Amino acid sequence: MTSETPGTGTSRIEVTNVSCHGFWLWLDGEEVFLPFDRFPWFRDASIREIAAVEWPSPNHLYWPALDVDLAVESVRHPDRYPLVSRAPRATPAASGRRP
Repeated sequence: MTSETPGTGTSRIEVTNVSCHGFWLWLDGEEVFLPFDRFPWFRDASIREIAAVEWPSPNHLYWPALDVDLAVESVRHPDRYPLVSRAPRATPAASGRRP
């Protein structure tokens, strides 16, 4: 059995840093920043939830604890995907209030 050369990383995907503005994600040799204003699903998540990222297929990232799926392309080039999710507004029926 052979081991990797000391100092050589073996992770294809890893959260490398988290700040109040977003987090950095290492994707197979490339580091990308996911700002919370463009990726709001992560804003209130714990570091443990953010760090538990999976890369189940070449074009798909998944955070199981948050039930968030993202295309790798949207993470690498967020400017090409300008739509940002908004929290749904509470409707009178959903909030228990009468109209």
